Amino acid sequence: MEQAAVIYDWFGYALPLRERYRLIRAAGFDGVMLWWSNDFGRGDAGWDNYREAVGLARSEGLRIENIHAPVAPQHALWEEGEAGEAAMACYRGCMEDCATYGIPTMVLHLPGCHRVPGAVAEERVAELAACAERLGVNVAVENLGNAENVAFVLSHTSSPRVGFCYDCCHHWNHEPEVDYLARYGQRLLALHLHDNGGPRRQHQLPFDGQIAWDEVMRSLSAVGYTGPLALEPMNWDYTRMSPEEFLRTAYDRVCRLRVLGGAEK
Repeated sequence: MEQAAVIYDWFGYALPLRERYRLIRAAGFDGVMLWWSNDFGRGDAGWDNYREAVGLARSEGLRIENIHAPVAPQHALWEEGEAGEAAMACYRGCMEDCATYGIPTMVLHLPGCHRVPGAVAEERVAELAACAERLGVNVAVENLGNAENVAFVLSHTSSPRVGFCYDCCHHWNHEPEVDYLARYGQRLLALHLHDNGGPRRQHQLPFDGQIAWDEVMRSLSAVGYTGPLALEPMNWDYTRMSPEEFLRTAYDRVCRLRVLGGAEK
């Protein structure tokens, strides 16, 4: 069975939301990943309520693969006091929204490696797991050059509701020596696929940077991953492309990834 194709919905371009989702579907994508806030200019572009995206995407026939929790509170998650409690409240609210809107998974950034987890962190991991189980939603912690904190979370709960979001670009840029998929492939709940070319060294379309995509797809196949191939590109280095051309190119790259993964042999 062909793996579904999913793309991050805020890939650039000033487009009304309904038009954005119409173009994503027309390019061939099956679903989208949503950023769960008005951050990064979405409010400036007319996104008055990010929750409206759910109905608009579904009205165009797109599934909602996951939401990405806000990143502003991430480093406070291990802290005591007001900042830490506010971070936990934010993520708890995101999980509640997942349950309300029928979205299966929340992707979460953890504190950076300079934030060493302690007793408070253990309590927060337990609370995340308990909340996810109570609501029937998943929490996928993403690698960002913070292997120690990813390991901390996944070793401190065995809940099937808490798992891993594999970001291949963060992996190749920051910790290529860590075999994330060998460690956590059986707990894989989400993917972020993008390449590391261009001045920002991230969020390019696959095959436009230095990532060895044959290795990535071979590793995903080795752990038995058959879920959606989820792209997280931005148009930063593709501004001469129209939105339609960008999305068609993105979908073509998914098709190439399917072939590398053996899905279309």
